[in-house]
Amino acid sequence: MAKILRKIPDFSKKGCAAMQLDTTDRRILRVLQKQGRVTNAELAELVHLSPSACHRRVQRLESEGIIADYVALLDLKSIGRPTVVYVEIKLSGQSDEILDAFEREIRRVPDVLECHLMAGSADYLLKIIAADTEDFARIHRRYLSRLPGVVQMQSSFALRTVVKTTAVDI
Repeated sequence: MAKILRKIPDFSKKGCAAMQLDTTDRRILRVLQKQGRVTNAELAELVHLSPSACHRRVQRLESEGIIADYVALLDLKSIGRPTVVYVEIKLSGQSDEILDAFEREIRRVPDVLECHLMAGSADYLLKIIAADTEDFARIHRRYLSRLPGVVQMQSSFALRTVVKTTAVDI
């Protein structure tokens, strides 16, 4: 059976060189995205490799930056922070000084899970977790209202999560 190779960009700190992923690499990545705690022996069996060959492939995927990290995903409700709020931020300008100042300060806000520089009507989109609306009001007063360069904010509360995954289709 011929191996089908697909170029996937490497966005790790090493730059944007493409890495070749074959069907076995993609099978390994699919399993690890859904079962991050699987043992190497179990992974090898699932992807039809010997444990040593499987281990070498996983190490290569890690060293090439395709596997960026391993994490534990927490249930937000169980830790008392079930409220997810998306906040659109508009800044007073797009100069490097304004963007850098905003980005430096947003990194200090402990409740921000994600911050994205956007194209479109908002300059940034934040994903914030909170215990409830009162807790979000605290976050807003203590952190968001003090961010440099902000001229407008719009907050949207998630009512229900319909789809949530960290797995990328490979």
